[in-house]
Amino acid sequence: IVDLQLEHLRKQVQSNGFDLEVTDTARALLAEEGNDPVYGARPLKRVIQQRLQNALAGDLLAGRFEDGDTIVVDAAADGFIFSSRPGVRSTSSAEDDESPVE
Repeated sequence: IVDLQLEHLRKQVQSNGFDLEVTDTARALLAEEGNDPVYGARPLKRVIQQRLQNALAGDLLAGRFEDGDTIVVDAAADGFIFSSRPGVRSTSSAEDDESPVE
């Protein structure tokens, strides 16, 4: 279910010239936060929007990533971390850029 919901976000990111990779740790955190004993996985879409999509949109608008980058989403103790891995458009060496997101 997590992968199905993430596919919508991945398509949006790809339409902007980026790729999206979500680690297993981040998927597990999304599954945990998006699961409700009463409603099951229904809250997952909201969690993805609030915790990933909104934060990622801010980073994209701020120009934090360059065209063709692969945006990697990982989980940390205080939330999600976005880092970038240069895409095929870049031949220069660049270190990952990371920022924690609550």
